[in-house]
Formats: sequence, C-alpha cells, structure tokens
Amino acid sequence: MPEPQYLGDHARLTPDKPAVIHGPSGAVVTYRELDERSMRLAQYLHRLGLRRGDHFALVMENHPRYFEVCWAAYRSGLLVTPVNRFLTPAEARYIVRDSGSRVLIGSYAMRELLAAIDAQDEAGGSDGDGASDSGPPALLARLMIDGVVPGWDSYEDTLVAYPAEPIDPPWMGGAMLYSSGTTGRPKGIIRAQPHGLVTEGPARREQMRAYGFDAESVYLSPAPLYHAAPLGYSMNVQFLGGTVVFMDKFDPALALAMIERYRVTHSQWVPTMFVRMLKLPDAQRLAYDVSSLKVAIHAAAPCPVEVKRQMIDWWGPILYEYYGGTEGNGITSITSAEWLAHPGSVGRALIGELRICDDEGNELPTGETGLVYFARDAMPFHYHNDPDKTRAAQHPRHPTWTALGDVGHVDDEGYLYLTDRKSFMIISGGVNIYPQMVEDALALHPKVADVAVIGVPNAEMGEEVKAIVETAPGVKASAALADELIAFARTRVARYMVPKSIDFIDTLPRLPTGKLLKRSLRERYWPRGA
Repeated sequence: MPEPQYLGDHARLTPDKPAVIHGPSGAVVTYRELDERSMRLAQYLHRLGLRRGDHFALVMENHPRYFEVCWAAYRSGLLVTPVNRFLTPAEARYIVRDSGSRVLIGSYAMRELLAAIDAQDEAGGSDGDGASDSGPPALLARLMIDGVVPGWDSYEDTLVAYPAEPIDPPWMGGAMLYSSGTTGRPKGIIRAQPHGLVTEGPARREQMRAYGFDAESVYLSPAPLYHAAPLGYSMNVQFLGGTVVFMDKFDPALALAMIERYRVTHSQWVPTMFVRMLKLPDAQRLAYDVSSLKVAIHAAAPCPVEVKRQMIDWWGPILYEYYGGTEGNGITSITSAEWLAHPGSVGRALIGELRICDDEGNELPTGETGLVYFARDAMPFHYHNDPDKTRAAQHPRHPTWTALGDVGHVDDEGYLYLTDRKSFMIISGGVNIYPQMVEDALALHPKVADVAVIGVPNAEMGEEVKAIVETAPGVKASAALADELIAFARTRVARYMVPKSIDFIDTLPRLPTGKLLKRSLRERYWPRGA
C-alpha cells in the first residue's frame, strides 16, 4: 500500500485525528474537517473562475481556519498570499493589489484593517508612496470568517452550498509570500512552482526527513502563520499526517506550557524567543516538562553564541539551525553537535553551493568576509512585478547565483558564519562595523530586554555606533545605565565597535517573527533621503 502523503489520504485513514489544535483553548480541527472545508473553498474559488496560477489573499490572525484556506490553494493549483496582519491599511492594500489577488478572505477580528483597505479602494487612494493604482484586477469576492460587516459575505454561509469534492485535476498550488520589508518595501516572492499533482508528495517527505518529522509528530508553532517558516512547516506536517499546535502569539511561559500539555515533539523558534524564555525566573522556567521535545528548529536571525549554548544546556543537543530565505534559493543546516564544534556557524549548504564574493562579484578565499550567494543550476525565484529587484539579487556574472543581502564567511570545512545584513553595516571612518556583534553582546546584560544597534550621522567619521535599548521589566532608563552598558560593551567587543551613545525606547519595532525593523529606527536619526 502506498505511503500516505496527502491531506485526502489522512482524512480517509485517520479522519478523527487532530490536524490542528489551537493550543490555548484546545479547540481541534480533525483531518476530516480540514479536508472537507478546504475542498468546499476550492470549489467556490473554481466556480468564481479562478484557475491554476491565479491568486487570492488572506488577512487573518492565527486562527484554526487559516489552514483550510491555504489548503484550498495547495489542492487546486492556486497561489494564496497571507498578509501580515500588523501592517497599516496602505501597506496591506498594496500587497493585496500587487499580488493580483482576485478574492480577499479575512476574519471579523481583522474587520477594522479590512474596512480601511476597502475605504482606500473606494476613495481611489494611493498605497502611501505614490504607487500607481492602475493594473491590478478587481476583486471578485470578499469573504469574512466569524461574522460580517457591510460589503462582505459570510465565509461559512457561502461555502455550505459547495460540495466537499476535490477539484479535478488536483494541481499542486502554493503560497506567494511577501518579504518582511525590514529594509524596504515588501517584495512578492514567486518560487519555482511544482508542476505535478498535489497527491505527489515525495519531495516534501524528503525535506522534512532530516528533522525526523512523520505522522506521529506534534509540531508547536508559536509564531505568526503569515510568515514563511511557520506556515510552510505547518503545511508540511499536515502533508505527513502529523498534528500542528499553534499559539495566538508568542509568550515564553505559555510556550513551555504548550510543550508539556500536548507532548510536543517538534518546534520552531527565533533567537528572540530563546532570550525571553531564558530570562524567565528559574522557578518558572524549569517548572515545565519539556522532555517530549525531540527537535527544536531555529532560524530567521543569527543566534548569540552564549544564548544558544544555554539553550543546549537546558534542552539538550536537540537544537537544529538553518539559514535560508522565503526565496528558497538555498539553505544551510547545522546540528547541535556540529554547532558545539563550530560555535556561531549556521551550517553547511544542503541546497545550493555557497559562494562568498566581494562587491564586484569576485569570489573570496576561505575565511574572508563578503556577500553570501547560493549557486544553483537554475534561477529558483523571482520578485513579483519587479524585474529590477530580481536582477539586483543575482550575481553580476552568474545569473543563477543569488544573494539575500547577508554578509559572512566560510571556514575550511564549509561551515558558514553570518556577520550581518549588508544593508545594516555601519561604516565609521572607513571601517566596516556589523551591528549584530554589538547587539549579541548587549543582549546578555541582565538589564536589557532587547537592543538594536544602528549607525547615525557623524560629521567627521561619516557614521558612529548608537545602541537603542529596551530595558528589562522594572529597570529604569538613565544616564548611569547608559554608562554601565557602554562599559559592559567594552569588555565584549573591539574598541571601535563600542557604542558612542545609548538611547532608550519603550518597545523596539520588531515583527512578531522576531525581525527588527531597523529602517524605522534609522529614519529617526537620518535626514530624509539620506
């Protein structure tokens, strides 16, 4: 008998098994329910005229129905664009229109954002930066889950009229995600799409095999589902017949409680989450049984060496790190054992071949720092409606070598060490300074909850180093604390990297995925257009 590899297989063989659990409430969506609901939505979209390669958008909080909406795309050859629910109306509207979405699906909880998007459409407003409104197709339908507002149709009432039957043929679809926009406007990323049927899943099993995922896996997702990694891993777990436990938002103590309550076997994190769990009082942090965890995956940003070492001491050698982007142009991976032998590395290449190049595109020798490229045989992605950005990501002489904008070096065993984003680099007096190293140092101070380091104008040096600090609970910002943190930095980083000044902020502008919006911080200190 063939190995089950598709939602419909699991709905037939294990119909009552939980495909999705809302962790805080315990609400369950079974495989039968996920299969039937996603088929009804796929049928509805098909009757509207959407065909293979067409787009629709989703604006919703982490919600049990998130997965059925995405499965409707995956099983009918469509592309779904999950929209960051924390965007402004202009930003969200830009993504909906730029993606060419024909249908917009949202939730009652997001009604204010959705109404604001509609209001801008009715007023014929721009996307906030003068972008043209011409070109994108008009929406064919708007569906709202859990309630309705004027101008929207009920998702539940609409779909009840459609059959729970598969689209024929069941082409594989996917998601067209947008970059986070931490350094500029979000970019739609179209990866090379599979050409087969959704019932053909060997590639997905291979992708998950390295981490030991199977039908018995219980995967905890504490991050926003609109982000590439949480959504991608969750969908792959369901391809395999496992169970996804998701949270509304990350909370350090609640995440530990979820591991204990549901006997979670696999999980995925960003370094900021590790820091916040480690800063819980020991009596609280150690009160939960996390022994069920077999694999804890982390990515999205380099993890401070001391933080990762503490996590391995706490959870054991179950941490697996990878480096890659939504673009899917390449990936590195490293186990705990490898990392302990190569602290600070993000691993060796699994997909693509690493190339480190200077600004002119010349390959650099082992150990030298430069822009990180993944070399492939074919171009694995392009940016939607933006050929200039696609070309900018390509090597000047090798079009199938692509970069995500990160800087690093490779050692003589092929392990990659990331330094920082190229766009975040500070140039002070002609010397390159990478903020990540300073941030990693200051993050370890007990009075620091979060920190960002940026370059600010300096008439003589061009730029100087400034740290912006969010203090730990109960700690007051003061000039004395700033002096204390600068002195602390002097013991951790080279003299030229020590911040010249420290400002304090109530909350740093981080996305729920853990990524820091340095662009918005820099705008406070640099003249417009600088």
